Amino acid sequence: MRVAMLHGVGDIRVEEAPDPDVPEGYTLVRVTDVGLCGSDLHWFGEGGIGDATLTRPTVPGHEFAGVGASGELDGVPVAVDPAIACGRCEMCEAGHRNLCVNIQFAGHSTLDGGMAELIAWPTHLLHPLPAGMTGADGAMLEPLGVALHAWDLAHSRVGDTIAVVGCGPIGLLTVQLAKAVGSGTVVAVEPLAHRREAAARYGADVVLDVDEAGDPDTWHRWGLGADVVLEIAGNDEAVGISVTAARPGGRVVLAGIPDGERSSFPAHVARRKGLTFAMVRRMKEMYPRTIRLVEQGLVDVRSVVTERAPLDDVAGAFARATARTGLKTVIGLA
Repeated sequence: MRVAMLHGVGDIRVEEAPDPDVPEGYTLVRVTDVGLCGSDLHWFGEGGIGDATLTRPTVPGHEFAGVGASGELDGVPVAVDPAIACGRCEMCEAGHRNLCVNIQFAGHSTLDGGMAELIAWPTHLLHPLPAGMTGADGAMLEPLGVALHAWDLAHSRVGDTIAVVGCGPIGLLTVQLAKAVGSGTVVAVEPLAHRREAAARYGADVVLDVDEAGDPDTWHRWGLGADVVLEIAGNDEAVGISVTAARPGGRVVLAGIPDGERSSFPAHVARRKGLTFAMVRRMKEMYPRTIRLVEQGLVDVRSVVTERAPLDDVAGAFARATARTGLKTVIGLA
């Protein structure tokens, strides 16, 4: 089979690899679509994320879908949950499998990911796709799951003013979620014009650039500010804007992944406002919910995909995704 192998910073190659063995409890999956996530771009551009670094050549990709090629799922289109939790540790037993201390995650240096023509994966982590849902749609369920987990951490009420800071694919999905659940005013903040336009298309009531959003007076349009701010950009400017945007007693959900090991924010403003911060670590059991949201037309994942590139062009696709000229890039393997 063919795979995309990340050897180092900026060095990804299409190579031949042996077909995988299929252990008991696993299903062989013929991969059709793999989304490029912001975290994939960190691995490609920096060789890691924080203290997690590339220790060996690795097949990237954790947003993926395909068709079962063995067992009871033979011929069935499936989305793949990329997180293999142990199911036995204290975090798993408490229902926090995203915080499993023994977790293995696709494309995360120690476990090869989905950018391969074939992969063997635990059968219980494969989610059949409804009729009419494409492989690219299935790959988009993972970022939608992250957005949904962030939304759960927001503890938002119907009618709240919501700010989404950073309108890449997960931010745009979050805008859609906010509108779907009956939020009041949804304010989107984004430096790139084409992504601001996309946020408006997906229902944001107000769209701001970073200069407007960094001015505290801007947020006085909504009384004392936003009830909930979801930061999905991963840089200190975005975190600072989130603190500025939040009303006293508000909640800031940090879902963005920073380039380095540290993030900072205006501490005195946050302290005077008495803000609550929540950190997003991937997602929990989201696939059944994300499938329903897409199937019922409450969230549009399909139009967020603006490029589907072949495996042979994986290096170019990574470069274009890094330049952020579009929205979501998906690698098509079939």
